[in-house]
Amino acid sequence: MLHSPHQPLRVAAAVPPQRTTPAREDEAGPWHTEAVCRRDEAGLFFAPSKEPTAARLSREEAAKRVCARCPVMVECREHALLQPEPYGVWGGLTAAERRVVLARRRRREVELRKAAAAERTERIA
Repeated sequence: MLHSPHQPLRVAAAVPPQRTTPAREDEAGPWHTEAVCRRDEAGLFFAPSKEPTAARLSREEAAKRVCARCPVMVECREHALLQPEPYGVWGGLTAAERRVVLARRRRREVELRKAAAAERTERIA
């Protein structure tokens, strides 16, 4: 979702700034211009203060249903993982789910580096 809990809940202020020129020739525009969350479900994606757990879980599931029908869900998810976005539902993942994904990616990168180092050591020996 394209909103920060540190800003008033306004969809217009919630989107990343748009580039004036495409990064690539085949790019029609920034990914977030096609985001379903830009329309009318902005309140689903971020928790109000002191939200009860049951309400949070219900809201997050509703937000994930919006994400599931979004044509730029993957781009949104990657944006949230690369930033990293600490709050809200982005690309169908909650902040906690994104932390798990990032931890798995870091572990995988460490494993790949170790495997590459072991392979280099074997070739030298």
